[in-house]
Amino acid sequence: MRRIVLTSLVLSATLAGVAAAQSELLIENATVLTITGGVIENGSVLVRDGRIAAVGPAAEIRASDEAEVIDATGKWVMPGIIDAHSHAGVIGSVNEGSLPNTGMVRIHDVLTNEDVSAYRQLAGGTTTANILHGSANAIGGQNAIVKWKWGRPITEWPIPDAPPGIKFALGENPKSSNFNLPQGQERPYPNTRMGVAEVLREAFAGARDYMAEWEAYEGRRRGETPIPPKRDLLMEEMADILRGRVHVHSHCYRSDEIVMLIRVAEEMGFKVRTFQHVLEGYKVAPEMARHGAGGSTFIDWWGFKMEAYDATPYNVALMVRNGVLTSVNSDSDELGRRLNLDAAKAMKYGGLTEEEALRLCTINPAIQLGVDHRIGSVEPGKDADLVIWSGHPLSTYSRVERTIIEGRTYFDLASDLRMRDELLKEKEELLLREKEATEKDRKKRSAGASAPEVTR
Repeated sequence: MRRIVLTSLVLSATLAGVAAAQSELLIENATVLTITGGVIENGSVLVRDGRIAAVGPAAEIRASDEAEVIDATGKWVMPGIIDAHSHAGVIGSVNEGSLPNTGMVRIHDVLTNEDVSAYRQLAGGTTTANILHGSANAIGGQNAIVKWKWGRPITEWPIPDAPPGIKFALGENPKSSNFNLPQGQERPYPNTRMGVAEVLREAFAGARDYMAEWEAYEGRRRGETPIPPKRDLLMEEMADILRGRVHVHSHCYRSDEIVMLIRVAEEMGFKVRTFQHVLEGYKVAPEMARHGAGGSTFIDWWGFKMEAYDATPYNVALMVRNGVLTSVNSDSDELGRRLNLDAAKAMKYGGLTEEEALRLCTINPAIQLGVDHRIGSVEPGKDADLVIWSGHPLSTYSRVERTIIEGRTYFDLASDLRMRDELLKEKEELLLREKEATEKDRKKRSAGASAPEVTR
């Protein structure tokens, strides 16, 4: 066994490089926060081929002689943090705002592995994110649920069996309230909240007609002319929402709009999977719970526009206490690396228990995104997406020391600190060379200016 001891400050320098894959890994002697199975003091987590093979008291878990062993004495282990609302990994192209319904476009097509915020989020323990289209239109594009596999090809980032989803938006953005349009140009439709509701109804009325055309074609009698209806990518997506194959994640703030979308969904025959941001969810939490919609929110971020004024940090606890499956999300590259602290605030504002708070950024968003069979808790059979912390992850004093996705290390604090020193030295060398080159050039120009003029 190759044994690695975690010091109180950083991981041992003997770690064999960030992103080095191990077929077997044992994290032992840690406090393990399983999320769904309680807390295991002096526990161990065994990883084989990217999945959790066993978790339990350290005395009961054994690894093979070839395994990498991390002595995590005094450390805390939890599942990777999951962000249910992000726009990271997309450089531009997040809003196809040319139509009120652009459900045919896909965030998958514009993902990039060059957004450094992915690495920074790994440094905060975030391993998975729901990458959403923007909120410029009532029905936006299709989402992508990815793992932050920094340094790997972008084709490896999406979770292959994650349920497809789509972004809806209510409020000021889809009715262009704050858009700066050229002088004389009219705002695109819709301009009002009732126009947003009409866009939604029209989309699904059209999808019903489209589905009926295909059902009639596929149920035709033998011998009839086999001329199929025209395939329509937008209507295909709307139809899949009605069939329950696509999860609806809706940007919203105001309680009246939340209820409006619930009514439209029930009228047209689909479910809202999550209300995103949902700052006034506390006002209509029973209605959300009855519909079966989750709420993914900011705990103390509001006031940035009119519809985001009537908020409270108690929103999270009030939704939880009313039976709404609740998570905290970022909507921000910066906040995406501090979701553990937003979860912790729910203990202060509303009195959630430690377990309930931890669920806000782990298993709850996993359930909301339909990937809880793979991630969100430390259980045998799940992906080995794990974070090792210097202390309790709900403490502001704790730091991430190692972030693992499917058994592979993607962030290591010790390696990061060494890299910073190397980059600083490289920067100093480059600046010195630049200074020397500038001085040499100055002397050359000075010598040329003082040389005597030659007469021919």
